[in-house]
Amino acid sequence: MKPSPRILYIALVSLAAAVAAIGIAAIVLAILGANVFDTFKVILTEPLKDIFGITEILVRAIPLILVGLGIAISFRSGILNIGAEGQILMGIIAAAATAIALPGLPKIVLLPIVFLAGALGGAVWGAIAGYLRAVLGVNEILSTVMLNYIAAQLYGFLLRGPMIDPAELQTGSGTPQSVRLPRSAWIDRIIPGTRLHWGIAVALVLAVLVYILLWRTTWGFKMRAAGAGAKAARYGGIKVEQCLLMAMVLAGAFAGLAGAVEVTGVHRRAIEGISSGYGFSGIVVALFGGLHPAGIVPSAFFFGLLLIGADMTQRMMSIPANMVLVLQGAVILSIISAKMVINDPYAFDKFSRALSRRRKKDESGKTTGETA
Repeated sequence: MKPSPRILYIALVSLAAAVAAIGIAAIVLAILGANVFDTFKVILTEPLKDIFGITEILVRAIPLILVGLGIAISFRSGILNIGAEGQILMGIIAAAATAIALPGLPKIVLLPIVFLAGALGGAVWGAIAGYLRAVLGVNEILSTVMLNYIAAQLYGFLLRGPMIDPAELQTGSGTPQSVRLPRSAWIDRIIPGTRLHWGIAVALVLAVLVYILLWRTTWGFKMRAAGAGAKAARYGGIKVEQCLLMAMVLAGAFAGLAGAVEVTGVHRRAIEGISSGYGFSGIVVALFGGLHPAGIVPSAFFFGLLLIGADMTQRMMSIPANMVLVLQGAVILSIISAKMVINDPYAFDKFSRALSRRRKKDESGKTTGETA
């Protein structure tokens, strides 16, 4: 059975995009004077050789899944959330402050409250950009990027001022970090001696819930319809502006929850650099996963592998770990280019005609051979 022209077209374009992304990364590595094959081998295989490397991949994948799910909701609703980095920081602040303020509560009560606080912090930050877009027509890319800068400055101010650990002031070191969170606000570790925690279960459960929300509920259908075509959605009676605002609230909530899970499961205190760029990497994860939970989960694992592998190449081969940023940029360029080509009706029409001529030529050749 021959594949349909559309499926074949998408497969070939996707393959070409993947090859292009690898090619860009290989060119950059060659410019740096690195052995391209050995570098890719270290990145893709070294982290998988022991339990520590595998668990660290999963630790990195947890916030990437959560951020990616929020990005999928907003992108599919027609609003581009580039502000997950700031939303993560707001989630960390809200979660850490809540945990520090309520140390006497038992874990079964405190941990859900901390998660809720983190999600609420991110949701409020996302709602600002959502309101500006839905009500005032402000471009969400500009507003979310600017809100990232505001969130970073606010986060730094709080860690150096109101939320700084008093011990840092007493010793005079002044390290910008909060006090350690109470143990009742810690997410338990799954494997002793590793940093893998039960936040992975939270992320996987939410991936299922996001799928149900977007593809099995009326509200999810309305959000996807608003993203697919705002004019048609309005004609069908859908309140597009309401969908945009809700999408940004949910996207911010997922990013804020990612921050809450990171601070309670890994670092257990608010520190500088805690987000590790997950807000931006989550966008790549979501795009690479096709803006679908079933694709986002393995995509997050893959990018977790890249992050850990990049750290190993820095130690083993003296290659800057920032190479991952180059890979991410190449992936984004390839995905965007592939989607443009896939959605171009003229390009598909040319491919379809060329494929039809090729098949007719092959069939005529077979017929001639059988006659002879």
